[in-house]
Amino acid sequence: MNKCNLFIYRLVLPLLATFLLGCQPTGDAPIERWQHAAEGAYAATISNDATLSVVSSIHHGISVWDLQKNALKFTWSQEQNSADNLVLAIDISDNNSHALTANRESFALWNIETGLSEGYWKVRESNIRDIAVANNGNYLLIGKSNGTVVHVTMRNGRRLEFLGHTEKINSVDMLPNGRIAISGGNDFIANVWDTQTGQVIYKFNHPSRVTKVALDPQGRYAFTADSKKDANIWNLKTGQLIQNLKYTNRQEVFSSVQFSPDGTQLLTGAPTRKISLWSIGTGDRIQSWRVTPRKDIRPAGAVVYSAAFRDNNSIITESSSGYAELWQLPN
Repeated sequence: MNKCNLFIYRLVLPLLATFLLGCQPTGDAPIERWQHAAEGAYAATISNDATLSVVSSIHHGISVWDLQKNALKFTWSQEQNSADNLVLAIDISDNNSHALTANRESFALWNIETGLSEGYWKVRESNIRDIAVANNGNYLLIGKSNGTVVHVTMRNGRRLEFLGHTEKINSVDMLPNGRIAISGGNDFIANVWDTQTGQVIYKFNHPSRVTKVALDPQGRYAFTADSKKDANIWNLKTGQLIQNLKYTNRQEVFSSVQFSPDGTQLLTGAPTRKISLWSIGTGDRIQSWRVTPRKDIRPAGAVVYSAAFRDNNSIITESSSGYAELWQLPN
């Protein structure tokens, strides 16, 4: 489930692109490329099975794409009449039943089968930073700038506020059944917690602010990464560290994360155009690619909003350049 802390990435992109773009290995050109946003995208996510994507852009609103046919399924709108109301966070449930979209002040739940909205809500007090949705739209997760994470049960409207952070939330994720959540913030902490009780299950400490967290939909792993040097894979059943990602840069920032279905590899995207394939067993980078940048931006850059395993032979990406791209996996 491809979720992002898009607000920070958009701010750091030009600086990161300048310093990091030229010092990384790159893979081959994409097998195919499709334009999904004419002048770039503000947010995008790809379903875990790589059959759907949802893209937000100023000219097209929110567009839902069938990635197998490269066909537009639906076009949605969520207060996209000003720059302050653009959708900047999107998530698709693991079973592709629903999508959740959010701008800074509101969020909306959409039924992907019917194309209809199932609700629209405004938040109080602080801005939305990241979101997640469970299967069938049963549960919603909203990470906020005041350090709280709100878990919503759609059946009865129950709201649980998780107060385990002391500073703003940067990233959240949730298992498909909605029972376990993970959140990371500027307090250098990533928490795994029970959404029914608010009880912390594991607390993962980092040396700097936690910028990205993710859960393996099959419940095997958790991923946490900070803004300086640590990107870790944890055993979700025991809380034990399994592996650190190994890279030679002083730092790598991640904008998307997905675990492979067989649990042996990790796919990451970055705000420096970079996609990387990692071995979970060793922490080594197996291969990397660079998505197509927008031609009208200098230095040429793009944020990888989402990357997913299409099958055993290829992966697919959506980026801020407005392109979906298909890439060949190594043999």
